[in-house]
Amino acid sequence: MTSIEFTKMHGAGNDYVYVNGFANSLPNDLEKLAIDISHRRFGVGGDGLILILPSKQADAQMRMFNADGSESEMCGNGIRCVAKYVYDHGIATRDQLRIETGAGILSLQIHAKNGLAEQITVDMGEPRLEASLIPTTLAPAGQHVVNVPIEIKGRKLFATCVSMGNPHCVIFVPEVDDELVLGIGPLIEKDDRFPKKVNVEFVEVLARGEVNQRTWERGSGETWACGTGASAVCVAGVLTGRTDRTIVNNLIGGQLKLTWDESTNHVMMTGPATEVFTGRWQVHA
Repeated sequence: MTSIEFTKMHGAGNDYVYVNGFANSLPNDLEKLAIDISHRRFGVGGDGLILILPSKQADAQMRMFNADGSESEMCGNGIRCVAKYVYDHGIATRDQLRIETGAGILSLQIHAKNGLAEQITVDMGEPRLEASLIPTTLAPAGQHVVNVPIEIKGRKLFATCVSMGNPHCVIFVPEVDDELVLGIGPLIEKDDRFPKKVNVEFVEVLARGEVNQRTWERGSGETWACGTGASAVCVAGVLTGRTDRTIVNNLIGGQLKLTWDESTNHVMMTGPATEVFTGRWQVHA
């Protein structure tokens, strides 16, 4: 039996278990490790597992596994925590970092206080809007999915779909409630019209510059925050005419600031990253 060191971190309540692959040998079965270590009763507990690994192209590589063991391309809150770990633990101590992900290499700006990263701005890149790139069959391959009606359990909802390196279905509603998030969310996640499944955001617009968001996350269930989802909401708000290009997004775990820059077409996200505790995990064969 071997053990590995881990660090529990969260970005606005979106919590993951982080393992430093620069310093730890990893087991072969990463899917099993993610399932076991993420369990909130029998494990450390978290929305998933994130590995911080060496990269030939960037300061570090991030690999992300959901709580069900499935691997995902990117996590906006997770990458902020990766950047904080890389900066705080001396892997790379520049204010500008580059992190390799399954959605490409992203640039991050560290806002430090007393030598530790506190707030982090992530260049989330360009949103992908074509139906085939999300992917979804809610519209023909080259078209955008904006306010497209879908019926789930007899309820007519309107979907706007955005990929931020991973797929999102944004649904604006007068009020976000458990029936939507916990009842409708998992049905949309696994709907056949989303061949790679989908993250689902239910959004209440408070003003043109402020929204409330709850997320049913693909492979993890409801999470307290979703950075790629918040970015998708920023884009969807503009596409549907509901919000400005800069918004404050209120999530269960805290606030994120988003801007969809008209000149670059990139989404910029700023938010916190917090280290909670460290420990050792026994790896069972």
